[in-house]
Amino acid sequence: MNVGPTRRVEYLGRQVRTAIWKAPVAGAVRVGTLSLDGDKQTDLRYHGGPDKAVYAYPSEHYAHWAREVPALDFPWGAFGENFTTEGLLEADVRVGDRFRAGTAEFRVTTPRMPCYKLGVRFGREDMVKRFFDHGGTGFYLAVVREGEVMAGDPIVFTGRADGGPTIAEVSSAKRERRKHA
Repeated sequence: MNVGPTRRVEYLGRQVRTAIWKAPVAGAVRVGTLSLDGDKQTDLRYHGGPDKAVYAYPSEHYAHWAREVPALDFPWGAFGENFTTEGLLEADVRVGDRFRAGTAEFRVTTPRMPCYKLGVRFGREDMVKRFFDHGGTGFYLAVVREGEVMAGDPIVFTGRADGGPTIAEVSSAKRERRKHA
């Protein structure tokens, strides 16, 4: 479980306001309808709001990034995720799936489509394209029921969106549209 404040950083000669730097937290964290306590989102056009209150990113992708860009450090939360998950891969998670963690309940809404701030986070303009091309996007969650979550709480599916598209399918379709745009 990761949260982070808003900060100003210099990137390509200008000041950028971002909250992509997330760090693990200990203990229970309150989950509200728009975010986790202690977490900020700066550009609400693309991140945050009721359908993007929490961002989940599979821990399985970290090994790819360590091989792909070995010069960079990838601590948990490095991709701006609130939940660094295990066993919830994009090919297995469907838009509309519901699950519980701690006392909070969530609904999967959409894959993450990275913005330039991913490049800001890593100090590399090519990270957005690399992330997009990799296809391991993670996914956003709406909060169905507020509650508390702790690192290590099991994620229990409470409803599967049978027949709906997987996060991988939606992400792939968006990548294809972007290639042809």
